[in-house]
Amino acid sequence: MDWNTGMQRALDYIEEHLTEELDYERIAAQSYCSSYHFQRSFSILFGFTLGEYIRGRRLTLAGNELSVRKGKVIDTALRYGYDSPDSFSRAFQKFHGFLPSQARSGGRKLRAFPRLTLKPERKGENTMEYKVEKKPAMTLTGFKRRFSGSPAERADQECDFYLSTRTNQYLLKGLARDADTIYNVMTNFDDEGYDFYIAARLNKAKTEKLADFIGEDAGRYEAIPIPEQLYLICETERCEYPTMVFEELRRRMVSELLPSMDCELAEAPEVCIYHWFTDDEDPTVKDTRYAELWLPIRKR
Repeated sequence: MDWNTGMQRALDYIEEHLTEELDYERIAAQSYCSSYHFQRSFSILFGFTLGEYIRGRRLTLAGNELSVRKGKVIDTALRYGYDSPDSFSRAFQKFHGFLPSQARSGGRKLRAFPRLTLKPERKGENTMEYKVEKKPAMTLTGFKRRFSGSPAERADQECDFYLSTRTNQYLLKGLARDADTIYNVMTNFDDEGYDFYIAARLNKAKTEKLADFIGEDAGRYEAIPIPEQLYLICETERCEYPTMVFEELRRRMVSELLPSMDCELAEAPEVCIYHWFTDDEDPTVKDTRYAELWLPIRKR
């Protein structure tokens, strides 16, 4: 079974069992891959987690049932997996903007989370260059924030994280003596979000001297162990703002490269290295910037 067919089978399975308890292992089994690989791939491809999609679809159908069929709130809550009317009302109001009882009275604009259908595989698109490489274990030094919410909310959180931690970044860059390279590490993924680190690679001596270098502020940093791991590695195009094309690169790596490699995503940190250097002969040239993405993989 090819990758597109397997993913579509999983999406169809979700839709057919929305009023039942959904097991992630069983959903992933429809596409013949591990639960971790399916959940990570799903998030990268569609921009939201599997849990967010299931909740969105259930609340969409619940809104339709209440407004069109005039179903009872308690019956609708139980049908779509909520243990009590109160928990259902809170989720419904957060999603639609008003209470379930108000949906029954009609005249309200309901929010819809459309059913996903996998787009046909793209043909004739630009070729991709990549490499598969086993990287030795390493330890980065950095600081983190937990991101959660919608894709737009997470993007805003990342922007705020960068803007509000300039001092931390400058201290790290100064200690590393590398003003042109930034490491990002994403790990501890779940349905609610993930940990996002801004980091640098320090040698052992500089790591040991971290406390002496910045005094009491050393507590804001932590060691980030990256285990030895096989990675699928790709680079963005050279451009002024590689952050703008980063997500599309991730999607193409998962949707186009991995299915042809007999590999799947491994449960390990994802690493992105931003190279912010400019042309040596002309510092005003910014189109030499790029991002290097390491996706952890394993053989099926």
